[in-house]
Amino acid sequence: MPVSLTCTSCGKNQKDTTLYWRCPCGGLFDLVFEPAFHPKKLAGRQHNLWRYREALPVKNNRNIVSFGEGFTPLLEIGFGDKSAWIKQDQLFPSGSYKDRGSTVLLSHLKETGLEKILEDSSGNAGCSIAAYSALAGIGCDVYVPANASPSKLAQIEAYGARLHRISGSREDVAAAALRAAEKTYYASHCWNPYFFHGTKTFAYEVCEQLGWKAPDTVVLPAGNGTLVIGAYIGFSELKNAGIIRKMPRIVGVQARNCNPISTAWRKDLDYIPAIIKKPTLSEGIAAAAPVRGKQILDCIRKTGGEMIDVPEQTILPAFRELAKKGYFIELTSAAIISGLKIYMRKAGKKELVVSIFTGHGLKNRST
Repeated sequence: MPVSLTCTSCGKNQKDTTLYWRCPCGGLFDLVFEPAFHPKKLAGRQHNLWRYREALPVKNNRNIVSFGEGFTPLLEIGFGDKSAWIKQDQLFPSGSYKDRGSTVLLSHLKETGLEKILEDSSGNAGCSIAAYSALAGIGCDVYVPANASPSKLAQIEAYGARLHRISGSREDVAAAALRAAEKTYYASHCWNPYFFHGTKTFAYEVCEQLGWKAPDTVVLPAGNGTLVIGAYIGFSELKNAGIIRKMPRIVGVQARNCNPISTAWRKDLDYIPAIIKKPTLSEGIAAAAPVRGKQILDCIRKTGGEMIDVPEQTILPAFRELAKKGYFIELTSAAIISGLKIYMRKAGKKELVVSIFTGHGLKNRST
């Protein structure tokens, strides 16, 4: 399974062994990779995301960095007179779906022989990268907003990562990380395409759990797009291999207080506009200038999907509603469920809709 990197700006290719985290021209890399997976290969394999081994771009099994993560439950939950299937990714080792990306990315980085990396995050990605770096024995610096959730900051430090608290906006944090990346490898969950080839396992698991068929619609967070892009890659691979018959529609959710992608979709723009960011409870998707914003928008449009803005006043009620049903989720997860409820009002009676609990409630500031 040969792997290479191609620049989305200049089109030039790099070997997968490169230690460039972006193209020398400054462009983003995408992964060129042809999986050789088939469901018949699954017999006897453990129920974790590495069961899809042939679809994951890591060369040697001895380099796999894994806690046995994946294959989270897919449960049907009622919302009014309709129901949707919800992937329980709050149950991952570090408490969020970001572990899907981290296990693949850190396995690749272990293969390259790197000894130190850096990441920037509003919290969950930093927790995840720090956890897998600890397992891999790779030094890790994490840049975070100074006002990030204290529980997430404590988690990052507990894994042994060096924490850099940056005053200002989430965009200021990213800028500080980019400056530091001049000397240290930037293992960014937004920039690095290996991360998306981990999050794509969401699509593989959902289709397997549904009897190797695709849902009609998936409702996903659309902050920095790690799950939207990953899901698009995963469903595309399965369809191209003839394993599923159709692509599901991807519906992205943003908070109305920070909605650059939704604004572009609503106004039919071919670029991501500048917005005035307002405070939101859903800090995990509060990306005012997502580096892959255009790519996220393209994934939504190519599947005939749409974007949904979530009013701020609907997030806490969604959290409390789920808690009363026994699901303790992060407030960002509650924002996604708020968007799901908006979508379900117009969903067809027989429409198979899948969404996700992205993070655990223990990560919340307070509720």
